[in-house]
Amino acid sequence: MAYDLENMLVVGVASSALFDLSDADTVFRDHGEAQYREYQEAHIADALEPGVAFPFIKRLLSLNDLSPDSKPLVEVIVLSRNDPETGLRVMRSVAHHDLPISRAIFMQGRSPYEYMGALNMSLFLSQNEQDVRVALGMGFAAGQVLGLPAADPNGRDLRIAFDFDGVLADDSSERVMQADGLPAFHAHETEHLEEPLPEGTLSEFLRGINRIQDIEEALAEAEPSYNRRVHVAIVTARNAPSHERVVKTLKSWGVRVNDAFFLGGIEKARVLRVLKPHIFFDDQLGHLQGAADEIPSVHVPFGVINEAKV
Repeated sequence: MAYDLENMLVVGVASSALFDLSDADTVFRDHGEAQYREYQEAHIADALEPGVAFPFIKRLLSLNDLSPDSKPLVEVIVLSRNDPETGLRVMRSVAHHDLPISRAIFMQGRSPYEYMGALNMSLFLSQNEQDVRVALGMGFAAGQVLGLPAADPNGRDLRIAFDFDGVLADDSSERVMQADGLPAFHAHETEHLEEPLPEGTLSEFLRGINRIQDIEEALAEAEPSYNRRVHVAIVTARNAPSHERVVKTLKSWGVRVNDAFFLGGIEKARVLRVLKPHIFFDDQLGHLQGAADEIPSVHVPFGVINEAKV
């Protein structure tokens, strides 16, 4: 019987997002593919250190123990530009770190993001900006990891934070903001308060997270002392009166978050350092740079904010 991905939360992760490949990448850039292959073969027994996305992926996979029927809730698949031979070090590192990842696609010099649809993926994480942009252009949810490899203190909880416009929602309201300014933006959002925004690239990923949270809600109902492990927050530059459309839009989509921070121009890094998400998604680099070396960050280069860089 075929392994069914249809009801799982499936995430694709490039080896560059999962592990710290900086030394190997330096060899590749400075000396070319042949020496890179020799370097990877010589170091095949040396486990790669965790990369930016490692804590998020590790904790996401740990949620499989919530499954009521032992069928995995989460599947993570490595998508790599390595060929199968040089990819051996990646998979040995997966085993070294006890990550329950057994599936991978290795395509020499090419990114396998085009297989996301076939594998029911709702998210692709990579350090390669061009791969992420192309994947987004094909309609897939993708983001570029930024900053230093993240520390992973003890604990079992998973904290995920999203920007709203251009990430969970499309950028139609952001276009009003960029074209006409803040007063016009607030007026537009008030006028269209009852009109849900179109869904953005990461809305399906949030739905998958919500399905896992539904299981936790049932556990908490059965046992009030149960400590919920998954927490989702929105951290957005919106503030009143444009905040209300966010709440109504999420409700209309049938999704939810636990917390919302409507910051109205306050630097997001101030909140993120307290919230300490295991991953934070934003479409604006300026909102990520302030905390990227402390908070595992993902740039979603989607929409009007990022069009000039295409």
